[in-house]
Amino acid sequence: MSQRSCLSIILAAGEGTRMKSAVPKVLHTIAGLPMVAHVVKAAEAAGSGELALVIGHGADEMRKAALKFAPKAEAFVQEKRLGTAHAVLAARAAISKGYDDILVMFGDTPLIDPEALAAARLKLAEGAAVVVVGFRTENPSGYGRLIEKAGRLVAIREEKDCSDEEKKITFCNGGLMAVAGRHALNLLDQVGSKNAKGEYYLTDIVEIAAAQGLDVVATEASFENALGINNRAELAQAEGIWQARRRREAMLSGVTLIAPETVFFSHDTEIGADTIVEPNVWFGPGVKIATGAKIHAFSHIEGATIASNCDVGPFARLRPGADLRTKAKVGNFCEVKQAIVEEGAKVNHLTYIGDARIGARANIGAGTITCNYDGYSKFFTDIGEGAFIGSNSSLVAPVSIGKGGYIASGSVITESVPDDALAFGRARQRTLAGKGKELRERFSQAAAARKKG
Repeated sequence: MSQRSCLSIILAAGEGTRMKSAVPKVLHTIAGLPMVAHVVKAAEAAGSGELALVIGHGADEMRKAALKFAPKAEAFVQEKRLGTAHAVLAARAAISKGYDDILVMFGDTPLIDPEALAAARLKLAEGAAVVVVGFRTENPSGYGRLIEKAGRLVAIREEKDCSDEEKKITFCNGGLMAVAGRHALNLLDQVGSKNAKGEYYLTDIVEIAAAQGLDVVATEASFENALGINNRAELAQAEGIWQARRRREAMLSGVTLIAPETVFFSHDTEIGADTIVEPNVWFGPGVKIATGAKIHAFSHIEGATIASNCDVGPFARLRPGADLRTKAKVGNFCEVKQAIVEEGAKVNHLTYIGDARIGARANIGAGTITCNYDGYSKFFTDIGEGAFIGSNSSLVAPVSIGKGGYIASGSVITESVPDDALAFGRARQRTLAGKGKELRERFSQAAAARKKG
């Protein structure tokens, strides 16, 4: 089967109306990725070499979005919404290229498993003309039933058209279909409209193919594979299912999740074995964590690279461009953005490090800030190996602290500091006896006068 060519047609023309959104439905995200992109990934994992996106509402927005998750996909516009068969035929030019297998999926079914698609393709390779992916449920109400005879699928019957006996069938249509390329256009062109709206249903090709003596079969997948998203509640349900899958996958690969249900991954999170993740941690897109790291509770991480045996949090925020090298530490209430924290360096607490390099084994005291932005441009701070930055220091970029440099606590540093130098950037302390009492009396009298006025 690996040598068979495959085209995946993804129907992504749904509006965002039921989502109460101006954003096209299929661009709403699960694990930080548009749901239609999840479908694209599944199709590619199942061996689909080419992709056709059938779009309608928000066509321009869909095209721009597709460049990110499916840059090679060919887009086709369904100008009028006249049913699923009509939508598939919008991609007639792609179908006509002569693929062995045609997969038809919906852009709002983000939990489709590549294995379910591969199983359908295998049936095509064995000679089936049409394969329908179905699921079983104890409560089939509302779903189309898969009508089988002698192991072959003869029809998909909508519930309103089912006999009392057919309504008892628990094998239901999942909406996903595979069609042999050599039969696809012939079957699709025979679909006629069935209602006053003049809509054309893809499911009709089952009876058309069966009537022609072609082999039509059903494969079975879990209900999750067919779960369609039509509102925000269902979107949250799908997010929960996706997260549960990913948490289990992480734990089985050697990651410890102390409270799995409180940890949220992104679609592309990479996390190494022997990493420990404490409760209430959120991973945004672009996070890569090597082995043996420890991520403490209530940390928020995105776009960051964390090397082996690093220690992060609790209550740490790593923003895009944060690059922690081996055994680096970023502690509680610290924020790191677009900065390298080299091997063994410590940024322990209450600190902001942005647009900077922290040299190996350097120590950053509590309350330190790299002042990297003047309201218009960003500037870089370079802190050398083994440097010590005292608490409550402000490093005004662009500035560099040399190897072994020492910054006294409470300093504002505006000039670069050479290797092994000690720098003070603060006013000399003066103590005026009795001045505190005088100030209190003056402030008290002023406040009283304001109240009388």
